[in-house]
Amino acid sequence: MPTVPASPLSLVEFPADDVERARRFWEGLLAIDLDARRDGEGEGWQTRSDGTAVGLHARGRGPGDSYSLPYFIVTDMGEALERVQALGGSVIHSGEAWAICKDSEGSPFGLARESA
Repeated sequence: MPTVPASPLSLVEFPADDVERARRFWEGLLAIDLDARRDGEGEGWQTRSDGTAVGLHARGRGPGDSYSLPYFIVTDMGEALERVQALGGSVIHSGEAWAICKDSEGSPFGLARESA
């Protein structure tokens, strides 16, 4: 089985300077509900439906806090991080459940370990 499945997009995360304003914007534009995150999901809000989740959190200084990020599902985090580096990308934050990386051109993205 490949490390990154064929349809791997699991979450698109948006940072915000004014989280309440951004929450009103995304909920209004996409006709969605952004619910408070649960333990282990980090800070902020996200959708709770099938398909790709939309997330929102307060803007920070790191690549996962500064730009909107797509998160891709991976079956083996260690192997995926090795592949990122072998292909010329870099790992900014590694973890067991999720990681922040940059591709070979410096664009940030996230990896999320597939739930069992």
